[in-house]
Amino acid sequence: MTKTDLTHDASATSWVEGADGHAHFPVQNLPLGIFSTGMKSKRGGVAIGDFVLDITAITDELGSVPSEAARLTESGDLNGLFAKGRGHASMLREELFKLLTDEDKREAIEPHLHAADSVALHVPFTVHDYTDFYTGIHHAVNIGSLFRPDNPLLPNYKYVPIGYHGRSSSIRASGVEVKRPSGQKKPAEEGGEPGFGPSERVDYELEMAIWVGRGNDLGDPIPVTEAEDHIAGISILNDWSARDIQAWEYQPLGPFLAKNFHSSVSPWVVTMDALAPFRTDQPARPDGDPEPLPYLKHDSADAAFGITMEVLITTPRMRQKGDAPHRLSKGPMTAMYWTAAQLIAHHSVGGCNLQTGDLLGTGTLTSGEHGGEGSLIELTEGGKKCISLPNGEERKFLQDGDEVIMTAYAERDGFARIGLGECRATIRG
Repeated sequence: MTKTDLTHDASATSWVEGADGHAHFPVQNLPLGIFSTGMKSKRGGVAIGDFVLDITAITDELGSVPSEAARLTESGDLNGLFAKGRGHASMLREELFKLLTDEDKREAIEPHLHAADSVALHVPFTVHDYTDFYTGIHHAVNIGSLFRPDNPLLPNYKYVPIGYHGRSSSIRASGVEVKRPSGQKKPAEEGGEPGFGPSERVDYELEMAIWVGRGNDLGDPIPVTEAEDHIAGISILNDWSARDIQAWEYQPLGPFLAKNFHSSVSPWVVTMDALAPFRTDQPARPDGDPEPLPYLKHDSADAAFGITMEVLITTPRMRQKGDAPHRLSKGPMTAMYWTAAQLIAHHSVGGCNLQTGDLLGTGTLTSGEHGGEGSLIELTEGGKKCISLPNGEERKFLQDGDEVIMTAYAERDGFARIGLGECRATIRG
């Protein structure tokens, strides 16, 4: 279990302009990512305020292990670094904290800062495998109620973390446009032929990405008590969905074309070390719910994270008029029925070998309260009603030119607020 240390000191200040009090990236955060500039190849960086620090360029200022850690990102992904386990990344973060809070180090480090808006940010890992879970119980109830009003949750839901292996080829970094998918759609009448064409019910899904750090050998399960040692960190995930295509294809094996066209991920990996002050108890299960089976039982309560998540939208008309993005929903990451550690333990309990850079999606996270819905299909009650935007526009599902912006942050008295940045993308026909 990661504990707080000097890197979480709320009174610590950085010489980097604008870093102190930054909404997402103060010196107490220091998330890792992959960036590129001009003709230079992709390499590792750290977000600090409105800048990106090239960690591969300052290895002479680092100690032996942190220097090795930084060099492991020269390959253009974070896989090599986190394959070493969390120790290398932890030591790198601590040394970067010291450099960025020491005015005497400014002359050596400052030339290697790049304005964040001048660099390209990339998917932080080479992703070999992607698994989408279904941990948002309020979302599961809402969706189940649309199809099975009398029995929205299937009997296995509260016993087993539900998930399916997706695809890794269509994962893209925040900012990459999403092409509206085409596919078969449910026949207009019973016994009719299915239609085919562009999806008319493109939706977003508010999720979190859990990145696998050190993997495990085939046939060697990861105990839930050790699972967090195998987590590199978290990002924001928008696992886009084509609801009309999904309604026709999902039986008997679940969604296919409705999900494989694009998933957007925020580019910064907020590490387990940075999240240490924001650990919180996993919400108590309602009376009557079963206890987790022994292989899924935690040995401590604070296995969840106090992170707030938001979804906003801008339309072409809003951007043309200079209107601010409109918030559609807001809710907590604690809407997960299962914790990140439980997902790792369950995924590997049958012997599956997780690999560094594997991505686990939490599934859509809905708060359970009005205004906390994690998707449009919930907000519109299956497309039965419209959402009214402040400028008078209405939406049931996303139209071409609409941009969805997801953001997330963690706050707690006595500690500096940290954020995960943004995950945004625009729908194109």
